[in-house]
Amino acid sequence: MHNKVLVIYTGGTIGMVQDANGSLQPFALDRIMDAVPQLKYCNYQIDSCQIEHIIDSSNMTPSLWVDIAEIVEREYDKYDGFVVLHGTDTMAYTASALSFMFDNLAKPVVLTGSQLPLAMLRSDGRENIICALEIASAQEVCVPEVCIFFENHLYRGNRSTKVSSENFDAFHSYNYPSIARAGINIAYKRHLVLPQPEQPLVVRKQFDERIAVLKLFPGITASVVRSVLGSPDLQGAIIETYGSGNAPTESWFIDAVAETIDRGVVVLDVTQCKSGAVKLRQYAASCDLDRIGVIGGHDITVEAAVTKMMYLLGNYGSDRQKVQRLLGESLRGEISL
Repeated sequence: MHNKVLVIYTGGTIGMVQDANGSLQPFALDRIMDAVPQLKYCNYQIDSCQIEHIIDSSNMTPSLWVDIAEIVEREYDKYDGFVVLHGTDTMAYTASALSFMFDNLAKPVVLTGSQLPLAMLRSDGRENIICALEIASAQEVCVPEVCIFFENHLYRGNRSTKVSSENFDAFHSYNYPSIARAGINIAYKRHLVLPQPEQPLVVRKQFDERIAVLKLFPGITASVVRSVLGSPDLQGAIIETYGSGNAPTESWFIDAVAETIDRGVVVLDVTQCKSGAVKLRQYAASCDLDRIGVIGGHDITVEAAVTKMMYLLGNYGSDRQKVQRLLGESLRGEISL
């Protein structure tokens, strides 16, 4: 019996054409499938659907993450895998968000897209779609997690980040190896894949968007820090620090962060470095952060930190201690411990 894959189209460069002004705009899903005639020779069944309003991924929102997750939830028992066609700009955010939403995911959910529209002769989209479908439909190897496939590499979704707006290898996973590579064959690194769950799928759909990201830079002022951390009704804050979690040691900065924590806001320390991890107290410049209750983000990406915090606050926000504890734990392989 042939495996079945559902393609979920959200928009993005892969399915765009130029309008009268020369700007790229999304077009309908059926045109995309027609642009990849090789799919007629696949030995698995491909069905497709799309979200109600296809978008440029710059307009992605948590409510649209829920729309995508609900399609997977509704069709979960009918298909062996899912491919989400998505714009590259926020793909890592969506992949991270979906990874947290799907508890006990036992089937592959592979996000892919392209840097050039399928309508263009040199588009990278055809190969990305074909490989993503092959991974999602594989009978011998199952990857039970949310992934991103791009330019011959399959990455864990919540470990990925977009690194180029021009090159075909637009994504990279700095702190975790790719879990498969497509050459003549698709070579899976099975020891890097999440284990197959034994419990049924649970989809958690609550996000709390009342968070902020504060990126430190030399010369940042007290008024900027306080304006971000003092945002009305703020529930969580992510501070992008230097190196292994270091920040200014001036009293005005430490006091501003401490006052934020005292208001009940959860604060997470994430490094600005592309690779490496936060290690509070490794340097004196992070000791005060640890002392006042800032949580170390280990080697999490900013995209995963944002979506994980929204997810945890949305589902467990009434229990601040649980949110803080889970931020320091690996829920879907998003951090190395």
